[in-house]
Amino acid sequence: MAVEVSFCVVNTNQRELLVRCLDAVAAEREALPFATEVLVLDNASTDGSAGAARRHPTTTEVIALDQRRGKGENDSHLLQRARGRYCLLLNEDSELRPGATAALHAALEERDRAGAAGAKLLRPDGQDQASAWRFPTPLTALVGALFLHRRFTVQSRGARTREVDWAQSAALLVRRAAARDIGWFDPQFFVYSDEVDFCKRLRDAGWAILWVPSAEAIHHEQLSTGAVPERRIVELSRNRDRYMRKHHTAGAALAVRVLTAWTYALRALAAVVLPGHDPHRYWRHVTATLRPGRGEGLREAAGEFNRGPRL
Repeated sequence: MAVEVSFCVVNTNQRELLVRCLDAVAAEREALPFATEVLVLDNASTDGSAGAARRHPTTTEVIALDQRRGKGENDSHLLQRARGRYCLLLNEDSELRPGATAALHAALEERDRAGAAGAKLLRPDGQDQASAWRFPTPLTALVGALFLHRRFTVQSRGARTREVDWAQSAALLVRRAAARDIGWFDPQFFVYSDEVDFCKRLRDAGWAILWVPSAEAIHHEQLSTGAVPERRIVELSRNRDRYMRKHHTAGAALAVRVLTAWTYALRALAAVVLPGHDPHRYWRHVTATLRPGRGEGLREAAGEFNRGPRL
């Protein structure tokens, strides 16, 4: 029987979350009326994740890397390896709720020119998490500087399926033919902004991006990332600027850097007096945003890991 949906999971050193993700995938598979497969790409984990994935009864194949790579490159690898017409991209910290796969599948089946459909993401406490937005531009950066982004930039709201600019890849069903049409993910985006660029190129090629609120997934983001360390801030800033320079003018990229830095500077100032906030972290966002070419990010951290000794 031809595979209809390939579940594609990328994992890096999050064994417990990976098992929860696969448990939810197993429950989804049992309820679906079509053939599926489960591919897990383990990004050179050192916590036994690859073994846990192999032992899980729902796993079809484990791709265990011995060198760490970026999220965009890993998602492209899975999309090319998969046999399904559709590929449900999942982070290891995403836990599908019952019926999510069927809802995403139905949304893409109803629209021939829909290239991807994102799920509604929930925090572990059940609160909504923003999961679809307008594309970054100087205007959206200005809206953010005025702290009106939740009203004008966030698009993940409402109770009906809607077309959006881009949706987060933590739980994103992709039409494989559409991904092939645009040449998969751009590996220059190591992590962060990779799905923004992917959705932008889909839209430019005539494909629509959907957000499907009837498809829900718990996103254990705080459990997997914890406090935002230095290298995540550098990587986030670097790839935000990479996206702007790729899809807009140098002037537009500069405007976004200045406006975004201003927003973080105001937050840093507020954090001085607000309990539970770290002004130093916000200020590091300011400096990384203004100088995205400086500092070491997650790409460099992966390079250090790849050059290091193996136990």
